[in-house]
Amino acid sequence: MQIQRNSTRRVVIGSIAIGDGNPIAVQSMTATKTQDIDATVGQVRALEEAGADVVRIAVDNKKDAEALAEIRRQTSANLSVDLQENYRLAELVAPHVDKVRYNPGHLYHHERSKPWREKVNYLVGVAQDNDCAIRIGVNCGSVDPDKLALYDPADSIAPMLESALEHCEHLDSLGFTRYCVSLKDSDPKKVIEVNQRFAERRADIPLHLGVTEAGMPPDGIIKTRIAFEQLIGRGVGDTIRVSLTVPNPRKPEEIAAGRQILADIAAGRVRSVVDFGLNTLNIISCPSCSRVENEAFVDLAEQVRDMTQYAKEHDITIAVMGCRVNGPGETDDADLGLWCGPNFVNLKRSGEELGAFPYDQILGKLKLELDAMIATRVGAN
Repeated sequence: MQIQRNSTRRVVIGSIAIGDGNPIAVQSMTATKTQDIDATVGQVRALEEAGADVVRIAVDNKKDAEALAEIRRQTSANLSVDLQENYRLAELVAPHVDKVRYNPGHLYHHERSKPWREKVNYLVGVAQDNDCAIRIGVNCGSVDPDKLALYDPADSIAPMLESALEHCEHLDSLGFTRYCVSLKDSDPKKVIEVNQRFAERRADIPLHLGVTEAGMPPDGIIKTRIAFEQLIGRGVGDTIRVSLTVPNPRKPEEIAAGRQILADIAAGRVRSVVDFGLNTLNIISCPSCSRVENEAFVDLAEQVRDMTQYAKEHDITIAVMGCRVNGPGETDDADLGLWCGPNFVNLKRSGEELGAFPYDQILGKLKLELDAMIATRVGAN
């Protein structure tokens, strides 16, 4: 069975192309520290061997950029770079990669007095000078605050959608069309809705699909499958990323999961009606990546899943986040949030900070808050 696809324009990323009827590309991201060149090159190769079409690497500072230059010398993989607040690192990394990803929300935090269009003009110029594609990556937990202020706080989809559309219009106005867009949320239903709405408005632009903070297998794969089946089954999507919380040696499982989902969709092995997490415990956790500040985060996520099984019938969301980039924002939206730093875990309740606790104490603190939340809700009912 051939997957029917929307007719999006062609975007070249190194040795491959997405859109315009090309096969759906499968991506992943390294979880090693970028400055550990041997480990990062080893992981890039492992992901390639598993079938990765593009491998993304995070760069947060100049030392990471210097390491990236050597990583490029040791691999011919199609590399994408993930820029965070310091967008000016683009000129240091673009010569060594095939695609640059920026987050419209993160642009807000660096050089705040400078208009975002001026920052994007710079990124486009760097991409053109270095033969790079661009991904406009919009995430639910890091939407531009100026855009959020325009909409009802209960509406998380409209700010994401309008931010992406606004950036597309600006890139088009510059005559730069070698870009794709991603709109990600930890809720598969929201991923489906925002990507469908975008595709209706801009059917020409290739979409990178993913459920951010999908969590640990098998739940993380199930959440991702739900979104991909509903979108790809309707022709939406040109490249995919399965984001899983797994130890570094298991990162190739993301590629295997993505390939299996695509094969199942092509063969018609899909659910006709799907749902996930209604009125039950929902644990979201970010994918293990190079920005994780303590690798104990992965073990902690698994411990949280095991410890909270007694609460599985309660409609409570617990977020376990591993880095300073996405941790603060993503945990604000959860009922209980754990933002993991190098030595302490920051505990939140509905966005309220409850304190920072050592890794060996956080499970007990979390259980106290979870029990209190359950008791309050049971009493109210």
